[in-house]
Amino acid sequence: MNTATTGLAAGMALGFAGYFGGFWAFLLVLVLGAAGLVAGLVLQGDLDLRARRQR
Repeated sequence: MNTATTGLAAGMALGFAGYFGGFWAFLLVLVLGAAGLVAGLVLQGDLDLRARRQR
């Protein structure tokens, strides 16, 4: 597993902690999964936020 996949899995695991809430839990899983994916991509070096900020 690469770092991006690990970050995505971590975000999803955090989201499943609040899973028993219906639609809002779905949104929580979606948002935390995306945040975990972005964090994993940054740590892996595939996404450079500084370069995107300077545009």
